[in-house]
Formats: sequence, C-alpha cells, structure tokens
Amino acid sequence: MPLVNQARRAIVKCAFAVAAAAAIISPSSQAAETPQYGGVLTAILHPEPPSLNLAVQQVAGTQMVGGKIFESLLTYSFDLKPLPSLARSWDVSDDKLTYTFHLQTGVTWHDGKPFSADDVVFSYEKVLSKTPRTRGLMENVASVTAPDANTVVFKLKAPYAAFLYAFDIGGGAILPKHLYDVDTPVAQNPANSHPIGTGPFKFKKWERGAYIELVKNEKYWKEGRPYLDGITYRVIPDSASRRLAIEQGTVMQAWLQDLEPVDVPRVAKLPNMVYTNKGYEYWSTMQWIELNNARAPFNDKRFRQALMYAVNRKFIAEKIMFGQGVVATGPIHHNTRFYDGNVKKYEYDPKKAIALLDEMGLKPNGDGVRATVSMIPLPYGEMPRRMAEYIKQNLSKVGIAVTLESTDVGGWVSRVGAWDYDMAGNGVFQYGDPAIGVSRTYLSSNIRKGVMFSNTSQYSNPKVDELFTKAASAGDDAERQKYYSEVQRILVEDVPLLWIVDTNYGTMLNKRVHDAVTTGLGVVGNYADTWLSKE
Repeated sequence: MPLVNQARRAIVKCAFAVAAAAAIISPSSQAAETPQYGGVLTAILHPEPPSLNLAVQQVAGTQMVGGKIFESLLTYSFDLKPLPSLARSWDVSDDKLTYTFHLQTGVTWHDGKPFSADDVVFSYEKVLSKTPRTRGLMENVASVTAPDANTVVFKLKAPYAAFLYAFDIGGGAILPKHLYDVDTPVAQNPANSHPIGTGPFKFKKWERGAYIELVKNEKYWKEGRPYLDGITYRVIPDSASRRLAIEQGTVMQAWLQDLEPVDVPRVAKLPNMVYTNKGYEYWSTMQWIELNNARAPFNDKRFRQALMYAVNRKFIAEKIMFGQGVVATGPIHHNTRFYDGNVKKYEYDPKKAIALLDEMGLKPNGDGVRATVSMIPLPYGEMPRRMAEYIKQNLSKVGIAVTLESTDVGGWVSRVGAWDYDMAGNGVFQYGDPAIGVSRTYLSSNIRKGVMFSNTSQYSNPKVDELFTKAASAGDDAERQKYYSEVQRILVEDVPLLWIVDTNYGTMLNKRVHDAVTTGLGVVGNYADTWLSKE
C-alpha cells in the first residue's frame, strides 16, 4: 500500500514534530519593539473561499479575510475571557436575562455612513438569526433593542450560560443595515462583491484564483490604527509552492493546513520564521468524517460503529498529521470546556468491525465487498486527501469499498449542506463552549437542508436534544458538566459521525510580523495592532 509505506518511511520525521512543539515561540516572546507604520502583510489563502460575507459563509478562509473587514461585538483572550470589539463594555443583570452592550463611538462604515445600534439589531434579527451557529443563540433571545444609537440590549427567555461566548466574528459579524435591509436575499446581495465593514482594513480587489487585496482604513475608529498599509492574501493551490513561498519570504503567514504537517517542524526551525500554537484556543478544531444518517447503511448504528473500529485513527494522528493532533474520543475537543473522556472507546479493531457488519447481514460478495459508498475529502490541502485515501484503505480491509469524489470548497459546501453525500471530510470549530460550537452539529432542530455547518448528518435523538438544551441554560458549571458528560456518552454510543482527530494547529509567521496572534482567535483577529519591522 503506497500511502502506508510512504508514511512509515517518514516516521523518523515525527521526531522533529516533538522537538518543534517543545521549541514553540510565542509571538509575544519576540523582543519588545516600537510598532512601525507601513508595509503590506502577505499571507497564504488556501483554499480560496466562496465569499467574504461572514453571514453567508463561515469557512476558515472567509473568517480569516472577513475578520479584517467586518467586526463583531466581542473578541476573546487566550484564556477565553470576553474582550471589547465593537462593544466597549457590557452589563449583565442579576437574573442573567438582560445583557446590555455599550458600543464604541465614532465608528463609521467603509463607505462613510455612520455605524449605530440599529446595525447590530438588524444583523441579529434579520441575518445572523438564520445562520447555523447564531440561530441557536437567537432561539433563546426574547428581544434585541436599541434604546439609543450606542446601546444594544438583549433580553433572554431563560438564562443561557454560554451567551457571552457567542459574539465572535465567525458567528457575530455585524453587517451595514443600509446595504442589506433590502428585498434581495443576503447571499445574492450585490454588496457581497465589494464588502463594506467597520474593520481596520477595507476591501480593494479580488482577482479570483490569484489574490485578495485589502487596504488600510484611514478612518478606523481605534485611534492610530491600523499600522499596516494593507494585507494581500495570495491564493496558492499547490502545497510545495506554499512551502516555498513562506520559506523564501514571498508570503509572511501560513496557518491551519497551509503547510503540510510533515513540513512544519523543518520550516519552523528556519531563522526567518516564528511558529506558535497560540491563537486556536477559541477554535479547538476537530477533524471528522460526516456520515449521512438518512441513507442506508449509515442509518444503522452498527454500521457507523463498524466504521469507527475499522479506521486506524492513531495512525492518522501520528503518521499522516505528524503529531498535529490527538485521537478524538467524541464530540467535544479535549481543549474545550466540559470535555469528558470517560466514554466508550473505539480502538482500531477490524475484527470487531467485521462482526458488526456480519450482524447486520452485510455479507461479502465474490469480490469481498459488503457495501459500496462514496466519500468527499475535505478540500483543504494534501493532508485531508491522504487521510481520505488511508481511510479508504482501512475500510477495504473489512469489505467496504469507497469511491473518493473530489470537489472544490464551493462544491463541498453545496453538496454536504444539501445532504448530497455518503461520507464527507470536515474540520469544525468548537468556539469555546459546547452550546455554541458543538450542539449545532447534533440538535435535531438544526437539521436544515442547504445550510453548511448545521446538523448535516441529519442525526436525531430526543434525549440528546434535551441534554444539550438543559446544559445551555444551566447556571452552574457542575450541573452543565453533568449534562455534557451524559450527552458525550450517548453520542459516542450512537456514532452520528466519525471523530478522527482533535487538532493542534499552529501559525507560521515571518519574523518581520509582530502582534498578529494576540487573542484566542489567532489570525482571524482584525490585525489592527499588527505591524512589520524593516527587512
């Protein structure tokens, strides 16, 4: 098997991953210098996102680029404490039912129109309430009002423990009411082609397949910011070209899967590079395989359990991802609040997989095939493709034939969102609290055809719905842990999808780049404080 042999030959390289992890340099550990104005930051953009409107798409590329154009009410520290963004401060009533946000003053949209509380109310009521993440939040909101131009008040129907975790840029980007309060659906609004936000950088140009150019917002509300003249995101499809670009300084930033895991340790040691794992605390990304629970044989729990036993997830974590993650135990990342690893374990055991398939009556035909299914790899670089190829090899050993179907990001989003798949790779952010980033994947109320990052597996369990609902509203962390522990045990038994790896990604930065990763949102932050030192 070529893939396995290749990975085994490369096993020695895993030792470098350990060394690199031990020598990680935080951006804040660079010698303190006085920030300088000027210069254009260049960064890898891969794959190219379908849109920059964060209310339409929440894929990683959209969040990274859109996070410089649009802003949300809050951002979050490395230890996941809420920090000001468009909201300068906030108050919470004693009964935890009223949240009052006091907005920054002197804020204007990139087209010169004034920003106000009306934009926030409109965004939440008319736009964000329809997105997969914020829809769940808004179901707990009785009203959103603007008592004056600089104040927004959210009144809840019942206490919602995760409420202040829900205002990041990915799920809470504020759109200009004067451009989007029209009859045209948000996804078809002409403003999407030239996004207008309040952020420190303005959209200038998008040359499809080549680059996206952002320029400095000279009228940004934060005095003296930004330092950069602009940011250019370069679309580089080929993994070898991405590595050369960061090595040679053609680009100054790479994140997530921009670099192949096997290349990260060596590139991190180059004298012009700084590598950090900070900035992923809020995301806590998981790699998993979506399973279409509405289709046979995936509608049988025994088949889904057989898949878990049949896939060597440890090999994927250690030999394909080269230590950039650990084997997942269930639906909650081990770095996320309320994680509980005391659940059923699925060690690599093809014999158990075969026994379950036999129990289902899926007997092998003359070619040894028990079932034939298709899989769409996650279209984010070479590593997810290799993972898919390896999973195909694993499943073939238990009589499951897999056909791999390639697509670009737009096609992947369209097909998975429309439930037009058997199996599909996915990488999903957890957003600091299970009520925000986890429950959306499993709640039956979030089975929404055509909406990506919802319950696209179409899994439904009334007990799971009940537990997630109780956990979100419980006021005490111990009580929340009880509910989340139970829901993890149920989900791991039901296996609505295949949890592969809890990732531990990093960001590669040229040493000229300063103050890029300053929050738990990493490179999705707005870069108002980012600056470049001289060459």
